[in-house]
Amino acid sequence: MKLKLFFLICSLFFVDTYAQEYIFGKVTSEENTEIAGVTVINIRTDERVSTNRDGHFMVSGRVGDELRFIKLGYERTSKKITKENIAGSVNVILVRAAQDIAEVQIKKGLTGDLKIDAKSVDKSDKVKKLLSDMDQYMAKKSDPRILAPRGGEFVQPVTKGIFTLGKVKNKWDDVDFMNYLIAHLGEKYFTDLQIDKPLIQNFIYYVFAGGFERKNILKYGYCSDADLIRFQRAVLTRIASYRAPQTQK
Repeated sequence: MKLKLFFLICSLFFVDTYAQEYIFGKVTSEENTEIAGVTVINIRTDERVSTNRDGHFMVSGRVGDELRFIKLGYERTSKKITKENIAGSVNVILVRAAQDIAEVQIKKGLTGDLKIDAKSVDKSDKVKKLLSDMDQYMAKKSDPRILAPRGGEFVQPVTKGIFTLGKVKNKWDDVDFMNYLIAHLGEKYFTDLQIDKPLIQNFIYYVFAGGFERKNILKYGYCSDADLIRFQRAVLTRIASYRAPQTQK
């Protein structure tokens, strides 16, 4: 009887020690403002969640677990979970990441006028002769017959103002943006929405096709926090219609 009682007490102690709890917390900036879209990772379980618009989060864990907090534009930070955190909450402050500013060298005496500034720079004899020849060439008037269009040749109409022709090449394409979303939000973000891993890319393209504005994101190759929140809102508006064809089968 004593032996059974001993094993029962040990079992209860084991369950109490390794019981899974839920950890609640809030993430703010140095200015004490709530930060949304922070990825919170439990290193032991690899569970990933994101903070809501008020900076709050909830993740499963226990005493001794390490939580890591990741947000674009902020320094990564980690937090060891204590008994006090389980009983209360976890408050985390993210520090903005330092950005290196390229050094700008200012030359003394520059006016911005090419002709004036060129006189203050020492030039070799070859450079002086080349500049002289160019001045003489530019002073000559071109024969109008040189610029006249040939038969059947298309001529760009002359318009006032300054504009650029041709398509500006984007720094990102949809695949780059899709990979960024998966890396930043984590696959668990999509699987929690009952999107199977093999269909995550398909679902993201579905959100894109629903009219998600991303022209500037692709152009500059940069996704801001506001853009990320816009995408998450678009996900919530498109998830129901994405599931509908599957449930109707």
